[in-house]
Amino acid sequence: MKEVSVRSSLLALALGAALASSAPLAHAEQPAPVDRPYPGTLAVQVDLTDAPTRIFRVRETIPVAPGPLALYYPKWIPGEHAPSGPIDNVAGLIITANGKRVAWRRDLRDMYTLHLDVPEGASQLDLQFQFLSPGEGGMFGASASSTPDLVDVEFNQVAFYPAGHYTRQIRIQPSVTLPAGWKFASALEVAGQNGNTTQFKPLGFNDFVDSPLIAGRHFNRVDLAPGAKVPVHLNVIADEAGQVKLDDKQLKQHRELVAQTEKLFGTHHYDHYDFLLTLSDHTGHFGLEHHQSSDDRLPADMLTDDKSYTLMASLMPHEYVHSWCGKFRRPAKLWAPDFNTTEEDDLLWVYEGLTDYWAGVLTARSGLWTAEQYRDSMASIAAQMSARTGRAWRPLQDTADAAPLTYFGGSGWGNYRRGTDFYPEGQLLWLDVDTQIRELSGGKRSLDDFAHAFFGMDPGSYVTKTYTFDDVVATLNQVQPYDWKTFLRSRLDYTGDQLPEHGIERGGWQLVYTDKPSDLAKSGEGLFHNVNLAYSLGLSASKSGEIHDVQWGGPAFKAGLVPGLTIVAVNGKDYSPDTLKDAVAAAKGGKAPIELLVKNVDVYSTAKIDYHEGLKYPHLVRSKGKDLLGAITTARK
Repeated sequence: MKEVSVRSSLLALALGAALASSAPLAHAEQPAPVDRPYPGTLAVQVDLTDAPTRIFRVRETIPVAPGPLALYYPKWIPGEHAPSGPIDNVAGLIITANGKRVAWRRDLRDMYTLHLDVPEGASQLDLQFQFLSPGEGGMFGASASSTPDLVDVEFNQVAFYPAGHYTRQIRIQPSVTLPAGWKFASALEVAGQNGNTTQFKPLGFNDFVDSPLIAGRHFNRVDLAPGAKVPVHLNVIADEAGQVKLDDKQLKQHRELVAQTEKLFGTHHYDHYDFLLTLSDHTGHFGLEHHQSSDDRLPADMLTDDKSYTLMASLMPHEYVHSWCGKFRRPAKLWAPDFNTTEEDDLLWVYEGLTDYWAGVLTARSGLWTAEQYRDSMASIAAQMSARTGRAWRPLQDTADAAPLTYFGGSGWGNYRRGTDFYPEGQLLWLDVDTQIRELSGGKRSLDDFAHAFFGMDPGSYVTKTYTFDDVVATLNQVQPYDWKTFLRSRLDYTGDQLPEHGIERGGWQLVYTDKPSDLAKSGEGLFHNVNLAYSLGLSASKSGEIHDVQWGGPAFKAGLVPGLTIVAVNGKDYSPDTLKDAVAAAKGGKAPIELLVKNVDVYSTAKIDYHEGLKYPHLVRSKGKDLLGAITTARK
């Protein structure tokens, strides 16, 4: 018995050693990335034949040498400012070498890393997997990206890469197969076509991830820079043929957008540029910047409905500005050698806030908005930020620092928790800077001069140049000497109950409230089917009565209302947005409370709101001083 027991133990030890040699470790230290070329060229074949059913089929080959290897799936996606790579949508992953399965194991500390051992004699790994595109709306990788008639592909979704190298030093050759009859657009350069399959020229992995593709049954491509040496095109796909056409006025406005943006910055940083516009009610709605293109996804009627067109007009200008602000010039801590190194978001008030400021200005300068519509937009932003009760505890700077949380946090209590406020309050911050420069210089200089100095260098180059807070301050001082460090920090770090930016007032305008919404506000309520009474009753709600937000400490809050409840009735009548607004208007100057019957899961209760000041909607009215807002929005000659 003893001899058998010893023999069994030896066999068990031998078997354990064999298993250990074939099974990768659950965790191993990742190799630090080095800035030297990766040997060989990766290849990825993306079959979108089943894109109408939201299945992307992928085959990838990766040149390798025998031994331990870590494969990364892109985690930190530029422009998303969070570890948002949608690896949970990858399924069916099988890795082989020389026709035999290779075992892999996910890292237990980093879900985006796979460990494996490349067998002796193998020079290439073959991967096959599916990317299962989400079926609902949303943001970034969590958004639906295909319908029966179109598809959007962000290439970070469909490729792994070897750890240990700067991704700009890893070469890859992509190819894409589309459903029959579909047309596509991308910043990728075509190497050849065979039937429904297009092979693209090899490029660095950075540029591969930075060059999304759109394709669809209904497609339109228009030239936004006719006769220019550097081409700019707008490419549109939609679920219906009638949704992809621009009228003459829209075409003129978008051509003027390109012209005004070039005049603002003084140069460009791309070989060619493609707006990739998807119009559908069945995908997510957002924009994502890329150096030579932008992934813009908007509602189906954006080009066919005037109200929708006006409301959505600033998205493409925003993403276009990012080619300069965000892609060419980037905060130093938002630059990384690969897509799996943690990024830091502290300067998003420049990256996104300044971009958002220029987006609004260029939307006006190009004619996409009138000067009045620009002011309506700024009035709405100023009112929103003035009502940010969360400023009592959370400064603007923290909304940038915490971007990985604020992008994907819940929507309830938005005024108190604060979300990605570095976008809207960033507009107010940079308007504050612009008007301050104009005032100090007697109108001789403006933030346009900063745009030239900070972004207008190295014409044509799209090699990223990083910057720090001190670089921003130094360039502002170059444009107009002033204590810009104190100016910025006093606004970024402020906590209290006042809006710290004063650009609207310095610009010759004043924020006021009346009982009539602006045309822009009315269009927004109609498009999004909601009612916003944040500045009066202290709540906003959906068409069906679901309370989206409640102003912390406001009248609705004091009556016990919170986000997530559903309004069933208003003063004994069935709820509707109009019924609620009528009740607020009728209560003005009276004493009787507004009574709301609300539902919390399956429990009903009555909330009595003691509010009698009527409806309040924000507007800008002319005040003292020069009209600097008018000067800012005037088209450059």
